[in-house]
Amino acid sequence: MSDTITYQYAAPSALKHSPSADELFLAKYSEIQKGTSPCFFWGKLTDPYTVARCLLTLSKVVQSSFSLSPFEMAMLKDPIVTAGNEKIRFEGFSHCAGVYARVDVLGDGHDGEFLENGTTNVDFNQPMLSALSAVRRNENVLLSIGQKEVALHKDGGKVTERKVPLPVKWIKGLTSVQMFLAESEKVHSFNRLQALQLFKTIPTGKPKTDYYLITRGGKPTFSPVKSSDAITVGGVHRLKLIEPLLSIADELRVFSHNNMQSTTWQIYIGAVRFSLSLSRDAWRGFSGEGAGLEALIEDVPDSWVEQVDNYSYANQEFNPTMMAINEDIDIKNVTNLTGRLSAIGLLGYDLDENGFFYRRLPFKLSRIMSLNPRLKDAEKLLQEGKVTIVQKTADKVEAQVEGTGVKHTVILSGDKEQCTCTWFSKNQGERGICKHILAVKKLLAN
Repeated sequence: MSDTITYQYAAPSALKHSPSADELFLAKYSEIQKGTSPCFFWGKLTDPYTVARCLLTLSKVVQSSFSLSPFEMAMLKDPIVTAGNEKIRFEGFSHCAGVYARVDVLGDGHDGEFLENGTTNVDFNQPMLSALSAVRRNENVLLSIGQKEVALHKDGGKVTERKVPLPVKWIKGLTSVQMFLAESEKVHSFNRLQALQLFKTIPTGKPKTDYYLITRGGKPTFSPVKSSDAITVGGVHRLKLIEPLLSIADELRVFSHNNMQSTTWQIYIGAVRFSLSLSRDAWRGFSGEGAGLEALIEDVPDSWVEQVDNYSYANQEFNPTMMAINEDIDIKNVTNLTGRLSAIGLLGYDLDENGFFYRRLPFKLSRIMSLNPRLKDAEKLLQEGKVTIVQKTADKVEAQVEGTGVKHTVILSGDKEQCTCTWFSKNQGERGICKHILAVKKLLAN
């Protein structure tokens, strides 16, 4: 027997040069091997009634649509199920991808065994919905989650839902949702009575204008009139999806994106948490927001992304700032790396934990380009030499980008970005940067 241990490294160490500093990334030996167990979790739900009510609400979210045709609705599935780090997460989007919902069954919400960390995607059909509807309080209900199925066991019977393909639109939506969540902060906390009273002020029908969450006389209300401390809620009628849960809620917390591009409503019921995130407007889907494009500007080696994927799998949950400190990596590089994992659906964001959680989906970096057409178009503009820097100073950059029969002017000045294209004129940067600004930024960064 040899006394020598042989280490094999997936990639060599690398020295990265930049104008401000040089960074040395040391290759690490890792014994992390993603397992192949067919079962991720098996155990008893300690509050099956609450979990069932939340899953039925999640199903209503994924069956709803606020901007799609019936044909488009028939093409989407539900939900994504992740088991890991003592939590079970069920996620889904409305058909139009403008509403994101998640059910988190926390540590005290189950009594079982996590055999392996993993993610699957199933379709809750009528037998499963009927079984969930029939769950009673204090009933003995077992849940099993595996690579190819999710099953509910009760009364000596079993209802199984098989794995189905994960819609591409959902992967794109997951990218923007976690970016918006990471930039959101808690602004309100309501008890059950306050939450019920607040939801009574939601207008009937489908209002075409914004409503605002404000406080009058110490009581929260939705109003069409904006005040100085108001929270903008586009498509407020979408909140009715979670109204049935309020009668059993312990608390409702409201989180707002720093630029009012989304709001998130989290309901706490014992060891179960239900989250609902709304896009800025009812007609806007998270899948088209382009919130993750900024993180994809600077090129990084694929091997680095793979190493962070292994890190995420091993830890399951992590705070990006603490990761940068503990692993001695520049926070900008952490943002770029996690942005790439998010762009292929591998990372979600937990507001209460203030950090990412990992979804075990296929690791396909090729999806970054296919799921981000603006990034692909920007790369093409650079490859064809259609981006020219006209002026560059310490605080301002002016560039010209050739379009079809026209030249667009891009100006970067501090935090302000402008482009003469139609996309920028229409959206003013609210739905991610246009391909022309993206191309200029990539040219400057790389």
